[in-house]
Amino acid sequence: MTLNYLDIFPLLKKFSIKPKKSLGQNFLVEPAGLNKVIDAAGLDPEDEVLEIGAGLGSLTFLLAQLAKQVTAVEIDRKMLKPLSEALKPFENVRIVEGDILALSPDELVQSPDYVVVANIPYYISSAIIRHLVEAKTRPRRIILTVQKEVAERVLARDGKMSLLSLSVQVFGKVSIAGVIPAGSFLPAPDVDSAVLKVDLYPEPLVSLEQQKTFFKLAHAGFGQKRKTLRNSLSAGLALPGAEIEKLLLESGIDPQRRAETLSIPEWETLTQTWLNRSG
Repeated sequence: MTLNYLDIFPLLKKFSIKPKKSLGQNFLVEPAGLNKVIDAAGLDPEDEVLEIGAGLGSLTFLLAQLAKQVTAVEIDRKMLKPLSEALKPFENVRIVEGDILALSPDELVQSPDYVVVANIPYYISSAIIRHLVEAKTRPRRIILTVQKEVAERVLARDGKMSLLSLSVQVFGKVSIAGVIPAGSFLPAPDVDSAVLKVDLYPEPLVSLEQQKTFFKLAHAGFGQKRKTLRNSLSAGLALPGAEIEKLLLESGIDPQRRAETLSIPEWETLTQTWLNRSG
């Protein structure tokens, strides 16, 4: 299928729009970069798409040509008029004003097998992913355009794990689908970006019953990640070091290790040990 691309420059001029740094607005405008996002999404004609951070509609314009339905969420009210004008040719696009973290995905989409596409500031990536995967209606795939360094952090494995990588990998298989040079955006950011692809598992690696405790322990462990687990968990959970040491040993984990070295199964074992002792 031959795609038509949106020229956003007339919209910028007509509506006197200047991207807001406070909202992390960097519009992806180069066709090559847009194509990398579209290819990663792997859309079928019957797919429903939830787009987060529609901006001026460069990506929405392409999504509407490929998917059955697109719901485009945009937080900046000043973008709504130009966005509506850009998307006039399409009847399968619904524009929603609001903060995705304050909106329920269950009320935005109809299909339980939808795809999320988002070009968002890196500092809310983790929160948005958690928001989506914890919804009753979960997507099958999440495509995020984030800073390349952030995407690499999400992919980190045992020995270099972070709270971000742990939070994402619990819910899906992660890969980098492509790198987008900084010059592909308007305005150009300081660093290159990457297309982060998260294919969600049918069920998270950590059960729903365990998740609250799992992330409570993870937050405490990574809260002072340069310290040993004995000390970081002791500080984060406000418990004596000796008690934490006993908990870790019962879980088969050396108390002198650091949070970044633990695998997901080890965090899960620690969680179950905690629950067994608490129950």
